[in-house]
Amino acid sequence: MTTRRAFLGATAASGLATSLLSDQIHPKKPASPNDRIQIALIGCGGQGQDDAKASVSTNLTKLVAACDCYDGRLQHMKELYGRDTFTTKNYEEILARPDIDAVLIGTPDHWHQKVTIDALNAGKDVYCEKPMVQHIDQGLAVVDAKRRTNRILQIGSQRVSSVIYQKARDLFRSGAIGKLNLVEAWYDRNSAIGAWEYTIPPDASPVTCDWNRFQGSALRADWDPKRFFRWRCYRDYGTGVAGDLFVHLFSGLHFITGAVGPSRVFATGGLRFWKDGRDVPDVLIGLYDYAESPNHPAFNLVMRTNFVDGARENSGFRFTGSDAIMNVDRQVTLTAPPPETEPEYTIETFSDAEQKAFLEQYRRRYPEVQPVAAALKADKQETYVAPHGYSDHFAHHLNFANAIRSRQPVVEDAVFGFRAAAPALLSNVSYFENRIVEWDPNEMKVRS
Repeated sequence: MTTRRAFLGATAASGLATSLLSDQIHPKKPASPNDRIQIALIGCGGQGQDDAKASVSTNLTKLVAACDCYDGRLQHMKELYGRDTFTTKNYEEILARPDIDAVLIGTPDHWHQKVTIDALNAGKDVYCEKPMVQHIDQGLAVVDAKRRTNRILQIGSQRVSSVIYQKARDLFRSGAIGKLNLVEAWYDRNSAIGAWEYTIPPDASPVTCDWNRFQGSALRADWDPKRFFRWRCYRDYGTGVAGDLFVHLFSGLHFITGAVGPSRVFATGGLRFWKDGRDVPDVLIGLYDYAESPNHPAFNLVMRTNFVDGARENSGFRFTGSDAIMNVDRQVTLTAPPPETEPEYTIETFSDAEQKAFLEQYRRRYPEVQPVAAALKADKQETYVAPHGYSDHFAHHLNFANAIRSRQPVVEDAVFGFRAAAPALLSNVSYFENRIVEWDPNEMKVRS
């Protein structure tokens, strides 16, 4: 029987899920404005500003400063958060301010490692957007900086704070699908904005944009507004579809299964449609081998991103187990196949006498029954949905703010963040170098 249930009404909800939903519907209010965590946003693009909005909506934080290389975004931050908001193009000025407790990092990927480590060293708690780093050899330095400074560091893949993914994890770990053998994951898009064709403002120029500062450690290039505002399209600053989208899927997969990463990575694809000067593929397919661990059996993962898909945006998982299939997207659907009443057989190549003998034995064991409509049964299926208006992005920032106050671990720390980023980054290595990459997910190192 197929049922559709409200998420928390369908099962005994965990305390964490209940707390997150309660706080989202009725956000906790601090005793006074001075009790709020004072935060700064470094990198005020679309994702950065979404992070700031989600953070302050918890009523636990107050945005007091912002940093970006484009004047227009700094002006907009003042319009949003007040004229007294401190703005700068130099993030070191933010890190030097003693009144700032934490920073949100929404910079292009090639700045993630440096700004994160600098902020940790400056005594700030950090929320860094995914992927945690741009290159595989940068990850352990962030892990070490987090351990050395003992600050709070949360990586921004919000699915690990989602009650939907918590439900999927509970079902998986309870053995609801039996033995896992294959996972299919996808994150497809079919829109110009989804393919990073972000709008370039009319006033974009080297006067309004600090091009030299933006480039940072990247190879020097002449001023190009496309590279500045559509940086995800270029390897110098971004990590392509793997770093933007695969990493979300890896973080969700690892959260549900308890896996720490694949042992082998192979990726292929190509630049099929968005031939606008970008140097990263718009179709990417990855194959990954996960070795057996105490949390799960060995399984294979197939992952896909396609920027000219039939749907505007479509993302999800299909977990195929020995007993059931679990689909995870905006809801969790568990489907068990109907019980097999009669096993199939293949006797066509036997002699007529052997076919007759087999059928006589078979029908003695499985008498033939004439089907009737009343006896038909639907597949067993259960669907779990989150309450209306639920936001895992809000939940992720609430988790971060609460961790700052309690000094307790976050759900996506540096180790988890690197283990989610690593196979995505290795997908780029495999694609551009046309080879299989061997990875040690426990030591977080490429195998020689």
